[in-house]
Amino acid sequence: MRKAIAEAEVGDEVYREDPTVAALEESVAAMFGHEAALFVPSGTMANQLALSTLLAPGSELLCDADAHLVTYEGGAAAAVGGISTRTVVGSPPGSLDVDAWLAQVRRPGYHALPTTALAVENTHNRGGGSVLPLASLRALADAVPALHCDGARIWNASVASGVSFAEYGAVFDTLSVCLSKGLGAPVGSLVVSTAERIERARARRQQLGGGMRQAGLLAAAGLYALEHHLPRLADDHARAARLAEALGAGRPQTNLVLLTVPDPAAVVREAAEHGVLVGAFGPSTVRAMTHLDVDDEGLDRAIDVLSSIVRR
Repeated sequence: MRKAIAEAEVGDEVYREDPTVAALEESVAAMFGHEAALFVPSGTMANQLALSTLLAPGSELLCDADAHLVTYEGGAAAAVGGISTRTVVGSPPGSLDVDAWLAQVRRPGYHALPTTALAVENTHNRGGGSVLPLASLRALADAVPALHCDGARIWNASVASGVSFAEYGAVFDTLSVCLSKGLGAPVGSLVVSTAERIERARARRQQLGGGMRQAGLLAAAGLYALEHHLPRLADDHARAARLAEALGAGRPQTNLVLLTVPDPAAVVREAAEHGVLVGAFGPSTVRAMTHLDVDDEGLDRAIDVLSSIVRR
């Protein structure tokens, strides 16, 4: 990947003169069966740009209460986009009860602010990397005005479920997809949608300071990741399953393992002292993640360290 970065052909991407960025955008758009894509620095920016093409300021977005959009993006939908968010509460994180979602959709004509778009997350971070069923996504898409996918880990969803990227792409009006999660690129996400929406997202990206110059250096890493790192996501899933089994956690669908512990901060601190990095994920939860920098030897080490901590 570093060799690809060093040898990347670049140009001024703000002026659309960077051939490597163009190649990445065309490749990702084609993968999902959409007309166009836009390369941006981060998944948060990708989500917010996508939403800006679906919702005018003052419009309502419906998502689940544990969605990345309302949990980890600094209130950007409201602060940057002027978007009103309402959440579906009560379902386990990462589940998709279509009837429950549709019951929360507000239609025009009742004086209340109508729901303009819905957003789902696949795989779902706070749901432990859970994969949303394609049939449920299709049922939801058929019944709502517009549907966005926070697809930071959609690569994992596809590998785990066997659902193609084109099948996922056909469900959504907009998607954000991330290159710096399981695919291992250092930087970058993309917005995927129609050509018209991507043109509007490009203008909005400029307003937010997301225009980059010789961004082909970063896009080259993304292209390399798409060409070499997709199939190996199955290895991450297998290692996560082995980690969960060893620690007595529920079997994960993809590469995230959630551990229930009485003192997450203490677990994180002690694990780090032994060279194993995990994250506090709530008042009683620690998140462990397998990825391309964790091989079998590293996993064995993590199991030894975490077992000694969480099973006391």
